Amino acid sequence: MQNLYADLETLLKEDASLVDEHGKLNKNVLITRAANLDEGLLARLISSDTIRAQFFTQVGDTLVFDKAKFQEFIANKAFLPDSYTAFRNKIGLTDRSGRFLSASEDVVLAWPYKDCVLEGGMTKEDVKRDEVFWNTTLAPDDIARVFEPKALTRFEHWDRNAVAQKKAKRADVIDPASDNLFIKGNNLLALHSLAEVYAGKVTVIYIDPPFNTGNDSFLYNDRFSRATWLTFMRNRLEVMKTLLTRDGSIFIHIDVNQSHYLKALCDEIFGQTNFVQEIIWAYGSPSGGRAGSAKPVNVHDYILHYARDYKARKQNRIYTPYSDQYIANWFRYEDEDGRRYRSRMRDDGTWGRQYLDESPGVPLTTVWSDIKQVYADPRAYRDDQAEHSELVKGFLGQKPERLIKRILDMASDEGDLVADFFSGTGTTASAAMKMKRRFITTEQIEGQIQLTRRRLFKTIRGAGAGISRDVEWTGGGSFVYLELAEANETFATRIRNADEDGTLAAVAADLREKGWWRYKVDQSLWNWDEWAALTFDERKQLLLDSLDANHLYVNYGDIDDADSGLSAEDIALTKAFYEAEA
Repeated sequence: MQNLYADLETLLKEDASLVDEHGKLNKNVLITRAANLDEGLLARLISSDTIRAQFFTQVGDTLVFDKAKFQEFIANKAFLPDSYTAFRNKIGLTDRSGRFLSASEDVVLAWPYKDCVLEGGMTKEDVKRDEVFWNTTLAPDDIARVFEPKALTRFEHWDRNAVAQKKAKRADVIDPASDNLFIKGNNLLALHSLAEVYAGKVTVIYIDPPFNTGNDSFLYNDRFSRATWLTFMRNRLEVMKTLLTRDGSIFIHIDVNQSHYLKALCDEIFGQTNFVQEIIWAYGSPSGGRAGSAKPVNVHDYILHYARDYKARKQNRIYTPYSDQYIANWFRYEDEDGRRYRSRMRDDGTWGRQYLDESPGVPLTTVWSDIKQVYADPRAYRDDQAEHSELVKGFLGQKPERLIKRILDMASDEGDLVADFFSGTGTTASAAMKMKRRFITTEQIEGQIQLTRRRLFKTIRGAGAGISRDVEWTGGGSFVYLELAEANETFATRIRNADEDGTLAAVAADLREKGWWRYKVDQSLWNWDEWAALTFDERKQLLLDSLDANHLYVNYGDIDDADSGLSAEDIALTKAFYEAEA
């Protein structure tokens, strides 16, 4: 058997795409390609008499590939063993057949199965392992309580007085029917918590998720990132659908790299009959760095628009202003009062005047070229004009408030509830507040939480950036800042942020005493000397893999437990929130 292991390793390493940056075969890539019956992989396996005899069966004139046998062989703990995988096996991070959980169909930690859950934790954008997020993909039998509503904490109420004094008020109560909410925490878990109160209450959802291009915070080096990304999106979109009102709509901002795959996924979740349209946002011009290649310059993104119920959807008619050229060409006449008009034939066949000042404009099309990126505003680069620019320096991918305004004008009215579960810099929340809509927004990355807070503070003070002038915004409004009460997420954050041996060792010591461990991990077999002998990254990942994902945050059902760490005030406000009517 050892010769077979060696022969297979040698054969597969001839394909550079199967080898990771450390020169080792990537088991997950191999298993994925086998599952997809990759022609290149099958041809390579057939080329070896020994390997062909092991994994193929001759049926008449046809060779039949034993996919299950090959996957099990690849996943076996004896294939490509090292100190890291040996340690994982020892403490219990394998299933009963000896397959590693990272490649098992029962419990999947880094494997993109369609019916599994990608938790997608993200605290720091600059964390780069094999994947940027701490991706814990869990099959249904291992997520017993992960989707239960979570306990809440902080309850900071920010209005004009609080912002002026730079000190939040303690919220006495949360009114889901009127309060704007900004929630810190994993957005998937926040979505499931919000569904307890806001199911069927949200009129518009706009999300600008990671594009999975390699240029944003969803960069993966695992070579099957599209499947992982689609799992990530599916888990969230399925819950978002439950939040929409019958006349509600969701708008998903995406670029060309994933738009076609996302469209197919959304057709499955929302239904093909509820697809409204694909909007093209032509945001730029073919200049600068974009024009450096002979390839046609990409200057647009896509926004997919789906309705909860196509026939019942709220759809306001929108017009855009006539261009100067259009006015010159068509409104060529002036009456005795100087009013411009054009001659038009009426329904009865007679001619009449259509006055420019009575004309609504051009009906909105699906190509939006009149809204430019925030980076195109020259005021963004002048310190004395910063208050009039919505650009947040150092943040890539920021969208303008005018883009959000167009969407909210199309599909909502004043007083409606708007949600954005990838807050970024808080553009959606800021635009919604200025347009007298209510909002819910969530974020987990600490740096972006601070960006959103500062953005909303500026909005409450009445800053003139974005759509402020368009809607005559002079300030006001309020929001409540909440956090999902952390449990194991505290340890996960500390592990991810650890940058030296001493810090990681201290986290490990606290975890041994106070943390929630995965039930499959046998702590009695955890040899800390062996763990210390692993590489720094391997030690971090083992600790992360051993955390119980069911206890990342404090579950609502556990808030009365003595070890929940919640104050009596937090417990009371959490109960009041979940018992309220939105």
